Amino acid sequence: MLLETIKEEYIFNCQCRKLSDKTIKNYEKQIEYLLRFLEQEKGVTEIEGVKPQYIKEFLMKMKQAGRTVNYFNDLLKAFKVFFRYAYEEGYVETLLTEKIKNAKGGKVIIRTFSDTEIKRMMSHYQGHDFLNIRDKVMLLTLIDTGIRLSELISLTETQIKHNYIIIHGKGNKERVVPKSPLLGKWLIKYLSVRQAYFQYRIVPDNIFLSKNGKKLCTARVDRIIKGAGTACGVSEDIRVSAHTFRHTYAQYQLKNGLDIYTLSRLLGHESIAITQTYLNGIRDEEVLEQAQKTSPLMNL
Repeated sequence: MLLETIKEEYIFNCQCRKLSDKTIKNYEKQIEYLLRFLEQEKGVTEIEGVKPQYIKEFLMKMKQAGRTVNYFNDLLKAFKVFFRYAYEEGYVETLLTEKIKNAKGGKVIIRTFSDTEIKRMMSHYQGHDFLNIRDKVMLLTLIDTGIRLSELISLTETQIKHNYIIIHGKGNKERVVPKSPLLGKWLIKYLSVRQAYFQYRIVPDNIFLSKNGKKLCTARVDRIIKGAGTACGVSEDIRVSAHTFRHTYAQYQLKNGLDIYTLSRLLGHESIAITQTYLNGIRDEEVLEQAQKTSPLMNL
């Protein structure tokens, strides 16, 4: 069976499973890298000719080219799901990637915003017009819920409930995240301003829209976030992005006593191993302080 044919079938299967467009595009690109290597350097175009050693050779080639551990492991993840599909569909008798292990990297330290930086950014957009209130509420939503940028952009009013928000995450998986009373107040204010601003226009259901009533793109929201970060003097070694708000949210929740299993559900992670990386950015003194608060002896 031709590898290219199986790849096309696998991508169609991903679409049927309603994986995100970004995930499907990444899988397709990463699998194509391997298939090109197999054809050009091993003369292999059919799955019957693929050997685990060939996959290892390609991964080692990427490693020798200076690719990061994360890049290496992302490639391997794509290869594993592809060859597992081939195995389950009966195209091969063995799971070709079964014994190929992830690369081990150093401890990942995630840099997050400080209390002062968060307060400054939350106060940056002070106007009472549509755009200022929209930008402020977007930042408040990111730090209060820890949702992804794509999830923020796709939010609709029907997802906003009294004290929580329904999130449609990766792979269209649904989860709920709590909503603080402060965010609730600002959402009510913003939705009122939004309604008046677009009173005589038909606009999409998305909560956050451009001044022309269009769905916001990720680049536009990135500029809004970076604008606040620059104006508020956020440290240069911290990436000012929606994902850094997500990291900051996670670390605040951990430092405030939320258990990692609950946090993993709130973030929509597939594995608790992903959530555990947020622990690395918590300083030793913060760990000690939290442990003192939960001391078994002092809480008898």
